[in-house]
Amino acid sequence: MLFDTHAHYDDERFDGDREALLAGMPEKNVGLIVNPGCDISSSRTAVALAESFDFVYAAVGIHPENCGDFEPGMIDRLRQMAKNPRVVAIGEIGLDYYWAENPPRELQQEVLRRQLRLAEELGLPVIIHDRDAHGDTLEMVREFPRVRGVFHCFAGSAEMARELIKIGWMLSFNGAVTFKNAKKAPEVIAAVPLEKLMIETDAPYLTPVPHRGERNDSSYVRLVAEKIAQIKGLTPEEVEKATWENGRRFFGV
Repeated sequence: MLFDTHAHYDDERFDGDREALLAGMPEKNVGLIVNPGCDISSSRTAVALAESFDFVYAAVGIHPENCGDFEPGMIDRLRQMAKNPRVVAIGEIGLDYYWAENPPRELQQEVLRRQLRLAEELGLPVIIHDRDAHGDTLEMVREFPRVRGVFHCFAGSAEMARELIKIGWMLSFNGAVTFKNAKKAPEVIAAVPLEKLMIETDAPYLTPVPHRGERNDSSYVRLVAEKIAQIKGLTPEEVEKATWENGRRFFGV
């Protein structure tokens, strides 16, 4: 079975067929899904979906692009949600310096630091979003040596990957590894031990080739496993088995 460790079924692009789509996933060899929130509202939806499907789990958190209206009481709301046994991580949290209109970097860093502190307090892993902020994100997670986590949609260098692995972190890859212009990710995948990798879709985004341009969903996570197998000289079944075990161990499910 496949484990899609990062998919946003709270997204409005699933409004027309969300329930039916999720209900059919086990028939498509998808046995586990983690749905991370990006703000208070989507985190609540993620928890509700996890309560509705026994193979779906939730993460709760505030994404760097969504932290512009942050106020400290939001941490208490996340703390309350995280007490639900269906919540397995704090996420999606991190830094995003790509868009000029994103919240100020100082605010992003403050919100990330507060959520890393919450994860430390609750003993939960974190799901990190890092876009064009590699140095600051790495520096910040190093401030919390007792927190473990995964860099989702990892876009850093092989050197950064080795640094993260050294401190006990995981790396996750999605359909972007199948794109023709993907250069860094294949290098990282080749360099990193299989036991440190997880797979994801980031649905409804980043749909793998040959479905690029369509809405993504968890059934396409097999294409990520196939690409990793090709890069590492393994069979898709070996990658499927290893990433299933890695994900279950990491999220404790």
